[in-house]
Amino acid sequence: MVVIAVCSLKGGVGKTSVTLGLVSAARAAGLRTLVVDLDPQGDSTIGLDLDGEAASTSALVIDQPRRRHLRAAARRSHWSDGGHAPIDVVVGGEELARHDRTDLSTRMLTSLRLVLDKVADEHDLVIIDCPPSLGGLTRIGLTAADRAIVVTEPGVFAIAAADRALRAVHDVRTRLNPHLQPLGIVVNRVRANINEHRYRVEELASLFGPLVLTQRIPERTSIQRAQGAYAPIHAFSNKGARESAELFDGILQHALRATRPR
Repeated sequence: MVVIAVCSLKGGVGKTSVTLGLVSAARAAGLRTLVVDLDPQGDSTIGLDLDGEAASTSALVIDQPRRRHLRAAARRSHWSDGGHAPIDVVVGGEELARHDRTDLSTRMLTSLRLVLDKVADEHDLVIIDCPPSLGGLTRIGLTAADRAIVVTEPGVFAIAAADRALRAVHDVRTRLNPHLQPLGIVVNRVRANINEHRYRVEELASLFGPLVLTQRIPERTSIQRAQGAYAPIHAFSNKGARESAELFDGILQHALRATRPR
């Protein structure tokens, strides 16, 4: 089982869009996937079109990291329909907000890692959608992960947030999770015809070198259309959707190559 945390320290950069794109790539690859939504807004939960309502949320899993609570907080995504490999979602919700503090105990910070280890034989891939802040929830997600993907966009403030996110990854690796490594920075919502975007992408490459992944996600209506339909981007056949799907495939393949399964 490979565990990937998707994080950013700035809202509005399309972190959940990248999460959904990776889940779509995992679906296309036939991977048994568990998505853990740690964002109190629960956007991944909504976007993955769940079958019914869960009895609880990921907040209970953090409070009491037991296998039965993980299952109670999880629902099957309709993306699994049609004979696809199962995609299960540990749902997010407002209850998570009480955990987004900087004073969480080590027991609380390691709770998700503990319970994921208990279900390692049930999933090929776990994708953790962290909230866009450096509070307890993002640290919980990073502590449970093998690799961290930092999502940013070609803007000056988002670049500064990417730097803080990488520092957070280093801090969690030093203090809590020596197995954690940054997979890289995904530059999202790129518009190549805008000079400012080109300049900021070049700036990112000069600052972070090979950590900036070559798969740069363009601003595409196809991605927005897929989200509006609560459907995987791989289910659409137009050119923009196919090109976007290939980029997410590339990111996922890079993550799987770079990570030793648990």
